[in-house]
Amino acid sequence: MSKELKLTDREWKEFVFGDVFDIQATSSGIDKKRLFGGVGDVPYLTRTDNNNGIDGFVEPQGTSSLDEGNVITIGLDTQTVFYQESSFYTGQNIQVVRHKKLDKYNALFIIRTIKILVQKFSWGSYGATLTRLRRGKLFLPIQSEGTPDWAFMSAFMKQEEEHLITAARKKLEEQLLEDIIILGALEDREWREFYFSDIFTSIRRGKRLKKDDHLQGEVPYVSSTAGNNGVDGFVGNTEGVRIFRDCISLANSGSVGSAFFQLYDFVASDHVTSLKKEGLNRYAYLFLLPIISRLSEKYSFNREINDARISRERLLLPVQSDGAPDWAFMSAFMQRVEQETLSKALQFFKPKCKKMQIGGGG
Repeated sequence: MSKELKLTDREWKEFVFGDVFDIQATSSGIDKKRLFGGVGDVPYLTRTDNNNGIDGFVEPQGTSSLDEGNVITIGLDTQTVFYQESSFYTGQNIQVVRHKKLDKYNALFIIRTIKILVQKFSWGSYGATLTRLRRGKLFLPIQSEGTPDWAFMSAFMKQEEEHLITAARKKLEEQLLEDIIILGALEDREWREFYFSDIFTSIRRGKRLKKDDHLQGEVPYVSSTAGNNGVDGFVGNTEGVRIFRDCISLANSGSVGSAFFQLYDFVASDHVTSLKKEGLNRYAYLFLLPIISRLSEKYSFNREINDARISRERLLLPVQSDGAPDWAFMSAFMQRVEQETLSKALQFFKPKCKKMQIGGGG
């Protein structure tokens, strides 16, 4: 597992904006009223703070020169800052920031610091001008020789993108499951309520392990957090703890109702209950997660899911003709959901992966 990058991993230094970057007014400078061909493929930028500054798309404007892409654009009076990957046309009062080492990711990193700078400008005595912009100061991470660390900035923002994609994928998977159910993909099955004790062969709560008693190790410590599959750290404790695997972890308090499938060994805190059924496969467990997570609508931080309450809770599940839970159907259904989700993900990542291969790097 690669090390998580942190902003504190590098020394930082203050730079004069104009000493590091080439900052010029846009070269196209076309008045919107003079545009022809209202529909086309070329972005037309204004100082709007919406849609990455894009006000529409136009046809190529004859002899008018395009502003090249892979730049940062700044609307000084509106304090808007965006990265432009493609070439574009624009009007007046847009400043363009260029550097030979600029790419999409380090540009997104630098945009954060530029926004801090331009927010200092006002409509009063310290108004926004190109000269003042060039004299402004940016605080950036540096390499050992004191120059901006372009590679670190890119890597850090790629890491941030990965975090966002991971979170978005989870939400999309959940939404996909809900949509399929709502659209009637499961209406050809009979459903029946079951008590938790009728479904799970083992319902056991974890054991308290104070933070000061955590030993360094590699076994996931699952608590009541709603993120990272419930993992709140890693420990090496083997005595005085309860270790589970191949089951569902349910948060009793904290992020009450958060439920995750745990394939590998984990140490459970006393805020977590292990729900296990012998012989159940991963896909059937995954089918149960959104159903169990509905408990979050009923309980809260001040009303935890204790052992007595779990024993009274029920699950609504699809059944076979004999009234028993249809585990084969649940497993097959989740495999289909996974296949559809991965197919969409592959379509999303295919252009990205192709670009990485052409560029020879990540």
